[in-house]
Amino acid sequence: MSTAVPVVLAGARGHGRWHLDNIRRLQDKGIVRLAGICELTPLTAQELPEGLGTPEQSADFGALLDSTGARIAVICTPIPTHTDLALTAARRGVHLLLEKPPAPSYAEFRRMAHGVAEAGVVCQIGFQSLGSHAVPAIRALMAEGAIGEIVGIGGAGAWARAEAYYRRAPWAGRRRLNGVDVIDGALTNPLAHAVATALALGGTVRAEDVTDIQTELFRANDIESDDTSCVRVSTERGAPVVVAATLCAEHPDEPYVVVHGERGRITFWYKQDRVLLQRANHGPEEFEYGRTDLLENLVEHLVDGADLLVTPEATGAFMKVVEAIRLAPDPAPLPAEAWHLLPDEQRRVVPGVDGLVAAAADTLALYSELGAPWALPARTKEVST
Repeated sequence: MSTAVPVVLAGARGHGRWHLDNIRRLQDKGIVRLAGICELTPLTAQELPEGLGTPEQSADFGALLDSTGARIAVICTPIPTHTDLALTAARRGVHLLLEKPPAPSYAEFRRMAHGVAEAGVVCQIGFQSLGSHAVPAIRALMAEGAIGEIVGIGGAGAWARAEAYYRRAPWAGRRRLNGVDVIDGALTNPLAHAVATALALGGTVRAEDVTDIQTELFRANDIESDDTSCVRVSTERGAPVVVAATLCAEHPDEPYVVVHGERGRITFWYKQDRVLLQRANHGPEEFEYGRTDLLENLVEHLVDGADLLVTPEATGAFMKVVEAIRLAPDPAPLPAEAWHLLPDEQRRVVPGVDGLVAAAADTLALYSELGAPWALPARTKEVST
């Protein structure tokens, strides 16, 4: 353990529990050591995974970094806190694994990225799907012309969230809270991986790679933000990226990204690291890949100089999408006849939305272009970048 890198985790409940378990896994391998946990209310012994020991706990993030001598901070806190906490760590020379979305606005993202660079520390953005070995494999297939010229990339996410999901925290389902941007929508948070992965496969990663963005934002739930939305990103490379998402699916399924070529397609179920290659004059081919953990990659970068997988610069295009959603008109509430409540699950469902999401990824069309009766063209917002 003497060579294990000391880590502080900020935000250990909710999704932070995943990070706790992952740190425990890497601690068992001697790679990291959980030195501290930053939470407003300390975790109980029952909340700590067995074998993690007794890390120091404090609600004061900066003081905890100082007292533990942490070399890495994992930040998994509410979206509006990301930039300030990242800069608190950076000023102390502590490197970062920052959960997605990295910030609620492009300005906050740039403030974070500039501060991190100025401090001379490194920051890994927590898009775990971009650690999949399928990503370079798909890029190689595209580059060698396996499916011909690329005509576009689609993304589809049909998920379900109960009404309680939006009551789990004051910021959940909000666009703003107490005058501060939150932008907790379907495309920016729960299904942000679909957006980031689609952009990355197409080589649209930097902010300057994006030329235009169109958004269509709707909500069936009684929230501020969107729970059913789609976006079209026009890119410098020419091939558009269209991602559709809903948290009101009838039959929730695995999200995926599909690369459309003139002579075939590549479908990537990014949570499963599973790829299906379909092309002319060939039978379908399916592949499964491994994945590099982003915290482990960050340690390898610091110790051995391995390339960092998801730098802030590599998420600039994603943040342009977040900014377009932030600047768009507030999501339109769906008419009462467009959704219904499933009493047993206490969640709202939009009939037909599963097929609509799939059709958007398949045809690279927005909801309004697919004829969804509740998707009024007037709600489409185009943002020049």
